Amino acid sequence: MAMAKLVAIAILVLVAASMMLVQGASHVDGQYHLDSARNGNGSLKIYQCPSQCNRRCGKTQYKKACLTFCNKCCRKCLCVPPGYYGNKGVCPCYNNWKTKEGGPKCP
Repeated sequence: MAMAKLVAIAILVLVAASMMLVQGASHVDGQYHLDSARNGNGSLKIYQCPSQCNRRCGKTQYKKACLTFCNKCCRKCLCVPPGYYGNKGVCPCYNNWKTKEGGPKCP
């Protein structure tokens, strides 16, 4: 009886841990994918960049500029952060690419 409870608890812990790993690595808000084997860069395909940048830039008043830089960043980093603003920490390449002046390159 005690052994059965111990096995059941162990199985639940393993299932919970695997669900947390899958949830953290699979997707957030559409097509964003994190590929830790590429040092946090995304695993988007280049052809997915326009649709992801349309999503990312969907609520800005500077849509043309946003789309230009987002697509440039996506082609380089193969990642577009989830949401319309912020969340760049999930795409280190996207987050860390800076302008000559030191400001953020990617929206």
